[in-house]
Order: sequence, then structure tokens, then C-alpha cells
Amino acid sequence: MLEISDGDLIAQIMEEGAYLYSLTKSGKDVILKGKERKTHGGMALLIPYANRVKDGEYIWEDKKYELPKNSEGNAIHGLIMDKLFDVKFKGKSRVTLEYLLSHPGYPSTLRITITYSVVFDLLDIFITVKNEGEVSAPLVVGAHPYFLVRGKWSITPDRVRRCLMENKIPTGNVEDFRIVQKDYDDCFIIENREITLKSDYSTVTIEKSNMDYIQLYTGEPGAVAVEPMSGAPDAYHNGLGLIVLEPSKSRDFNFTISAVIH
Repeated sequence: MLEISDGDLIAQIMEEGAYLYSLTKSGKDVILKGKERKTHGGMALLIPYANRVKDGEYIWEDKKYELPKNSEGNAIHGLIMDKLFDVKFKGKSRVTLEYLLSHPGYPSTLRITITYSVVFDLLDIFITVKNEGEVSAPLVVGAHPYFLVRGKWSITPDRVRRCLMENKIPTGNVEDFRIVQKDYDDCFIIENREITLKSDYSTVTIEKSNMDYIQLYTGEPGAVAVEPMSGAPDAYHNGLGLIVLEPSKSRDFNFTISAVIH
């Protein structure tokens, strides 16, 4: 387990999956502590696709690819959660991890670099993905943090666009929507740079760059997953936010997390 800190904010990161296991401020948890199933606590990183790919298969440049499937029959949560990252740098307040992803269900090879930094009571997550293969590659980058909540909670901005879904898969169509407190496993388009989750427990602010899609998930008691993503679930089919990463090209993604515990 790797630990970084700056003042009262402490982050613990696992080398497996570059997974954020815990984040505390002044000794109090900001996120639900990590679990063996990484998408049920902590913050998993979702690369090279975020959330689901319908039927676990897709066609890219006239070739069919098959991905690992879950019990629903879909691929889910990317290909790196169980991969051991190399530690490229470790300091008191910053750590950089790297992994070279090659998989039979994916058309190219990606160098994935993750830097976590703690500075001025912010946790900064900077992700760089470079295509080191010889063909173009489809890409969506996401993160899956569970923030602790208590009592009533709200999201700002609350007036957004929601991806219409069938069996948890976006159809490619969107609608205007207002987020209110209820159960969700839904994807929203929120182009505002800043998103705030407020409850009786804390006020959490996410500032993001190149990540205009947000998945909300309320499947764990006492927490709300607010998941910044560069594209929608099943973007390999619906094209919502899908990046085509050409050989030797790279893309950067960045978001920060700050919290005030009430």
C-alpha cells in the first residue's frame, strides 16, 4: 500500500489497479474504504472503457473483439483493475504508477500513467494514456469513487442531460433531467467543470477536465458513487464521448477531489 499526504489529507493507493483504497481528511473518511471487489468501495480506475460494453464484444476497423463478460453478459469496468502497476515515482505527497496494457480483446497497446498528488487539501488525479501500438484504438477513461453521505444529499448542477438506457446500456439518445435524491445507476452529461455532492456528512467538490460524463450509482449503503468519465457506458457502440487514439498519440485526463467534513 502506498500512502501520500499533505497536511490533514491522506490517500492510500494500491499498486494493483492503481486503486485508491482510502482518502481521509483530519482522520475522517471522505470515501467508502476499499473492498476486495474494487467497484464496491474506494475508487477504481476504468480504462480503456468505463462501465459496460454491450454483450462484451465490438467491431473495430472491421475486426471483431471479445472482452471478459460479467453475469449480465456484458463487459464491465475496463481491463486494468487486477493489473499490477509499476511505481515510477514515490514522494511524500505524490506517486506515479504505470502499466503497459495489451489484451486480446483490445486492438492496440496502451501505456497508462497515473499520478496521484495531494496538495492544498486537494487530491489530484492525472491520467495519461498513450497508444504504443500500430493501429488506432477506442478509448474511454473513467473513475469509480464512492463518497460517504448521510441524510439528505444533492448534486450541483442538478439540471443536466441524462443518457436514455435499456437494460443499463445507453441507447445513444439523451434527455433533459433534474437530479434529485433517489436510487441511480445512470449516466449524465455534465459539462460544468465543477460538480458538488453535498450531504449532512460532507461537501465534496470534483473539478474535472476532459471528463464530461458522470455515472451516478447508489448501490452501496451510505455512499454515492459520482464517477467522472470521458465517455458514456457502451461508447464502443453508441459513440458518446468515444476517443479514437491514433498510434503514438496520447490523451490526458484530470480531476481533483476536495472535501469539507461537516
